[in-house]
Amino acid sequence: MTAPDSAPDLAALDARFMDATVRFARRHLGLAWPNPSVGALIVRFEPEGPRVVGRGVTARGGRPHAERQAIAAAGELARGATLYVTLEPCAHHGKTPPCAEAVVEAGIARVVTAMEDPDSRVAGKGHAYLRRHGVEVVLGVGRAEAERGMAGFLTRMRRGRPRVTLKLAVSADGMIGKDGVPNFAVSCEAARGLVHVMRAEADAIAVGGATAAIDDPMLDVRLPGMADTSPVRVVFDTRGRLALESRLVQSARQVPVVWVTTTGAGRTRIEQMHAAGVDPLLVPTAPDGHLDLIQALNSLSWKGIGSLLVEGGAVFGEALMARDLVDEISILRSPVVVGARGVPAPAGLRPVLEGRDDRFTLESRRAIGTDEHIRYRRLGR
Repeated sequence: MTAPDSAPDLAALDARFMDATVRFARRHLGLAWPNPSVGALIVRFEPEGPRVVGRGVTARGGRPHAERQAIAAAGELARGATLYVTLEPCAHHGKTPPCAEAVVEAGIARVVTAMEDPDSRVAGKGHAYLRRHGVEVVLGVGRAEAERGMAGFLTRMRRGRPRVTLKLAVSADGMIGKDGVPNFAVSCEAARGLVHVMRAEADAIAVGGATAAIDDPMLDVRLPGMADTSPVRVVFDTRGRLALESRLVQSARQVPVVWVTTTGAGRTRIEQMHAAGVDPLLVPTAPDGHLDLIQALNSLSWKGIGSLLVEGGAVFGEALMARDLVDEISILRSPVVVGARGVPAPAGLRPVLEGRDDRFTLESRRAIGTDEHIRYRRLGR
């Protein structure tokens, strides 16, 4: 059955089912890279009401695509139905034939998409193919929400680097830790649980070399039942301080580790890291003597990483802020007072928190346990 004839009713139904499709796409955030996590629903409009007959989300590792999974689930019921999909169906031959061809072959009558794919291999070609084959195409329904879910992919396509979220737990006196105390707990248990959700939804999580050396973190997801959603771990290590005995290196064969260091790293050290299962990523040294962060981020993008959650430390966070490479800031504000020997939050963060940095806008603010979760977004990104 085709969609209802009444335009107002149809617009409301399109909004309703696209909202459901966007929510469904969140299931594989952080798991589908190098592809975005796309959602797809196939709906039949029948006399007794609309019925979802197929659904799909981009599989882990990026294949198969959401549309093909939804079509397979719907079978013959896809013929004459409406496909809701959060991103334009692909039109190029890759590891599998184009999804646009699969849509036509399935006999789908109408396709509602949230946005055009910015990938130059698609960029409107999927929609054009569908129209040429008699499929009605509606573009732009639920675009804003769909873009939020695919922000990492869109940043990677448009800027050639991952979308960078700087996450910091900040105490009441403006500290992010305590000097000489590894893994000093600033945030509450509920806030720490939220951090694990954020990790699960990111393609990769990053820390600076000093944080890796001092805290010896695992940077994994430790929520019950979610251990297999741990992202790639990335260490930005100008001085090459990541130890072979560290927990990151020792677990590199279970959860991938990318070691970003300078091209001056010794050959023996690089070979040792590679033998331990670590992926060395060598980048030039910037004029200030630190890693060339732009080149490093570009290289991570070439690996397919679209979203990067940065958890520390102060020097690394400051460097990213100074180079205007932060797209989102996620602050867990705690009532804890660190006091003497506290490690201050990056100085570049202070104007944002005080509302004096007009590059960033306040996105949301909510309580979580005894803490407050405050999110800022870089304007224009």
